[in-house]
Amino acid sequence: MAAGKKAKNVAKKTKGKVEETTGRAVGNANLEAKGARDQMAGDAKQTAQKAKDTLKH
Repeated sequence: MAAGKKAKNVAKKTKGKVEETTGRAVGNANLEAKGARDQMAGDAKQTAQKAKDTLKH
């Protein structure tokens, strides 16, 4: 996996975790849901990238 893409995916996942935690702490359901979506998107992109790398080799 390209290091730049991996870093972006990890950053998106981390950002999502922070948003989810913040949303939960302040009682903002929308922020909490957005954080969960960002985490899932980061995971999905990372999984897709790993699959592409596996098929290349």
